[in-house]
Amino acid sequence: MLKKMFALAVAVAVGCGAVAGCTPSSATPSAGASSSNAVDHVAVTYVKSPLNVPSITERKTGAFAAAGLDVTYSELTTGPEQTAALASGDIQFLFAVGATSVILSAANGADIAILGMYSRAPEAFTLVSAAGGPTTPAGLVGKTIGGPKGTILHELLLAYLASGGYTADDVHFVDMAIPAAQAALTGGSIDVALLAGPAASTMLADGYQKVTDGRGLVGASIVVATSRTYATKHPDVVKKFTDAQRSVLAYMDAHPDEALAATAAETGLSDAAVRAMYPMYDFSMDVTDADIASMQKTEKFMLDTKMIDQAVDITGLILPTK
Repeated sequence: MLKKMFALAVAVAVGCGAVAGCTPSSATPSAGASSSNAVDHVAVTYVKSPLNVPSITERKTGAFAAAGLDVTYSELTTGPEQTAALASGDIQFLFAVGATSVILSAANGADIAILGMYSRAPEAFTLVSAAGGPTTPAGLVGKTIGGPKGTILHELLLAYLASGGYTADDVHFVDMAIPAAQAALTGGSIDVALLAGPAASTMLADGYQKVTDGRGLVGASIVVATSRTYATKHPDVVKKFTDAQRSVLAYMDAHPDEALAATAAETGLSDAAVRAMYPMYDFSMDVTDADIASMQKTEKFMLDTKMIDQAVDITGLILPTK
């Protein structure tokens, strides 16, 4: 039903227009070019958390396929894994990667570029402790904290420590994925977990407490990325991809109930929980001056805290919109 309802929306957004005719699907594109509906093979990351409604909606509706892309989905969820896969050529599009990870990758000399925004949701990124656990920067001193390194959550931890005059040297940090951090906090092997989206919502509902979220501390910029080399060689594929993303957002606006129901089913959250979290997110994809300023602030913070050793030109990372 969801795919049928999406058909009209995607036809307008990414289908062949009446002015520019369509090449028959059986046609073979000439070398170095592709027809308007030729199938292009791409590998794309599929990340459901924190609450990645566009990714879930796209996969349920088949927007990339409707745009002429033959997609292989990869469930790499951590920033270092994603950027390494992009650098190796195993992945062509990072469809939801933290700006922190992109900046870290660029600072290390990797070929990476930002196509556009995916989301902004500072409130969705949290530090969580058990009831009676630490609730202040000072309370974190000497504690064991688990979460994914080189991510927005890691940046949040460091920013929260810095707000009290402390640094990473004042805590014992363990690099682990969000599910592992959630399990470790439940099992008592860590004092604080870096959690986002459904994982945080579940723990808070179970009686754990929020130490802080990202409001006022991090921009929580999630972006869409590719390599500059790939974008230069395949501008037609990049356009299909970005047009499809825009059509997904249009579908979400037109059919919010269907999009949120699909998200609830995919994440295992209740419909009520998804609806409560959804307003935390801004999924508009155009990069604004505020987005650039937020990422520049993140870049400066990463320099100041020695997460990176050299400056990164944020505006230079952003591919021009065509």
